[in-house]
Amino acid sequence: MLESVKISRRQSEIRQALAGLVGKETPDENEVRSIGELDTEFQRNEIRLRGALIAEDTERRDVKGELETRGDREYADLIGKFEMWQVALALDEGRALNGATAEIVSELRAKGGYRGFPVPWAALEKRVGETVASGTPNPMRTAPIIDRIFADSAAVRMGASMINIDSGDVEYPVTTSAVAAAWAATETGSVGGPTAYATTDKPMTPANTLGITMKITRKSMKQTGDALEQAVRRDMNGAIGVALDKAVFLGAGSSGEPAGVLVGSYSITSTSIAAAASWAAFRGAVKRFLIANAAGSPSAVRLLVRPEVWDAMDGTLITSTAVSEWDRLLASIPASNVVMSSNALAAPTGSPLATKALLTTTIGGVPPIFVGTWGAIDLIRDPYSDAASGGLRLTALATMDVTVSRPAQLEILTGIQ
Repeated sequence: MLESVKISRRQSEIRQALAGLVGKETPDENEVRSIGELDTEFQRNEIRLRGALIAEDTERRDVKGELETRGDREYADLIGKFEMWQVALALDEGRALNGATAEIVSELRAKGGYRGFPVPWAALEKRVGETVASGTPNPMRTAPIIDRIFADSAAVRMGASMINIDSGDVEYPVTTSAVAAAWAATETGSVGGPTAYATTDKPMTPANTLGITMKITRKSMKQTGDALEQAVRRDMNGAIGVALDKAVFLGAGSSGEPAGVLVGSYSITSTSIAAAASWAAFRGAVKRFLIANAAGSPSAVRLLVRPEVWDAMDGTLITSTAVSEWDRLLASIPASNVVMSSNALAAPTGSPLATKALLTTTIGGVPPIFVGTWGAIDLIRDPYSDAASGGLRLTALATMDVTVSRPAQLEILTGIQ
């Protein structure tokens, strides 16, 4: 028990004792002496109480960060023990879940309805020991946020905030007004008139469902443990990541897809370049960000381009120098802020071939793009399609949506040749 709590309880006891003693009209000598002793103790305890509160406040500040993140870290540790192979065998053989996997599935079921087994998004993160085409990765520690799962995706690298929603529609109010300051013109004059403080709600709705179907052979299921665990996790992670990236930027807004940033009606400024790719074309967009106070410096801007644009700019040298247009771009925009993707941007078309580019920036911690995911991934079994071979057909359903925070934080460039 905290020392301050102990002192506070003793002070309450003293007050009760004093109330009984001072209520007597003719107290005897012992009672008068007791009143004096209790009064002295009460004053002494007041000093001790102030000292205890100061000491405990310092201790609270020291451990504040740990206390605030302890729940997240404990959940992250639990997610790290989630086993996909248990879910696969439960769907195929009816095997009972156990351990952390059973605990997580039960908790997710309590928060939403699922036809199959709910799989948390954070469970898709690649883990130590998995081998991919480029070798063995050194993955980050599992965390209870979605960004870590698709850390290399174009959406996350372009500043998108990926938010997990339990249920229902969600709106994010974003300030869209420009409150201005004004000086009083005279000694008795008023300052400038009031400027309305306005916000615009950016809604996201669970109206778009992404489906992934995977086939697990009988042989794979007999290789329980890491082999099945890695295959299911890696394939599901890759398929969702590719589809998500494409939808965030190129989603059609119809046929079940959300409206992507480059396609939807988000009132984003679109500027036609209609010229060869050069640093001057991108510099103009960066200048507009700076003038609108959407960015503090060119290094705060993120750039999404096709690989063909990098190839053209890197091969275009400034006259009588060994400096390319790409070198000029990297001198102002850090390489870590440049994202090249053939999935998030459509292939070049026309004659001459031309493509688009996207620039984004973050203002006051507000991301330019919101990507919402609802609940967990619903993993459902198809018991019939592969019954003859003893295989298992799984369908994973994920609900997602996309919206833009402030159009001023994004700009689209078209006609980049």
